[in-house]
Amino acid sequence: INLRKRPVRARTAAQDSYIRALKRHEMVFGVGPAGTGKTWLAVAHAAQLFERKEVDRIILTRPAVEAGERLGFLPGDLREKVDPYLRPIYDALYDLMDSRIVERALQAGEIEIAPLAFMRGRTLTNAVIILDEAQNTTSMQMKMFLTRLGENSR
Repeated sequence: INLRKRPVRARTAAQDSYIRALKRHEMVFGVGPAGTGKTWLAVAHAAQLFERKEVDRIILTRPAVEAGERLGFLPGDLREKVDPYLRPIYDALYDLMDSRIVERALQAGEIEIAPLAFMRGRTLTNAVIILDEAQNTTSMQMKMFLTRLGENSR
């Protein structure tokens, strides 16, 4: 994966296989232990497609509530409530792309990071959509997510 900031290379055979799958298929499920690069490599692939203008947007999402907590009980506005859950995605983006490009794209809505619940009712076209921590979704949430994919979405 060649990015403006730096190239990304697989460190293991499994990562190499995952990168090849990301390039060849519209829908890929990455399964493996924590810390093996699933999210990071998916974000790297999305960044490459975005930089090459093969897609207009990157949409990164994950279930916002874990361990039985509810967002309404957390202090702060919506962004302050969900940012801790989405921090790993921000970290990957800033690691892989120039921070000015990320900030500009976030402000323009070309990169969107949102809790999975915010995907309801949307059709996402010409975008790379990454659902992180998918194992924490319910079957209804997964069905809702899979039906959001529109034309030229991966």
